[in-house]
Amino acid sequence: MKLDDDIHNYYEHLVIEHVTALGLDKTQTPDYLADLCCLALNQVPPRYIRYEVDMAFYLPQSERMQMKMNVEEAVGKAIHFLESSAS
Repeated sequence: MKLDDDIHNYYEHLVIEHVTALGLDKTQTPDYLADLCCLALNQVPPRYIRYEVDMAFYLPQSERMQMKMNVEEAVGKAIHFLESSAS
């Protein structure tokens, strides 16, 4: 078993999904996106999984919505931090 291939933080998927939904992947540099994702992920608790299907079938809807709200707030704070650091 290769841990780096078999285990990942589900929040990584959610953060990247939200960043893409905001269109930031089309307007920002790779360095900015990497910093943004790191800052956002450091604000949410890790949720390690082996298979995406585990989260799709076994995560209650209320918890899924809470995780989504956590990501939206974390990404918003990360954007604000990066913008205020740039000026």
